[in-house]
Amino acid sequence: MRHMIGQLRSVVIDCPDPRALAAFYAELLGLPLAERDSEDDEWVVLGGPRGYQPRVAFQKAPDLRPPNWPDPDRPQQFHLDVTVDDIEAAERAALALGARRLPGEGEGFRVYADPAGHPFCLCWD
Repeated sequence: MRHMIGQLRSVVIDCPDPRALAAFYAELLGLPLAERDSEDDEWVVLGGPRGYQPRVAFQKAPDLRPPNWPDPDRPQQFHLDVTVDDIEAAERAALALGARRLPGEGEGFRVYADPAGHPFCLCWD
């Protein structure tokens, strides 16, 4: 058994508008607002209080150069896999929130971009 050094606290996503992207993911993932930098919304967190998993945080990066998947000159950097029961209904809902479909899909997943351009997949079994 391996010794654990620590536990994952949050996945942090850089974006130009943390409040707007947090609202997108709050709807997509059904996660509540956990904390927000009330001064200028440079930091917004979805999930529960510290220690609650999962937590997704959004950090202001005004000069973000978003990925352009699958272009290797602007790679995806990371992506989230989101499990859904009904891919057709989930796709309609994600697109209505501001996602856009990207090229690429496989047996059990489709690829999208969030409103800031980060790729994510809707996956089903």
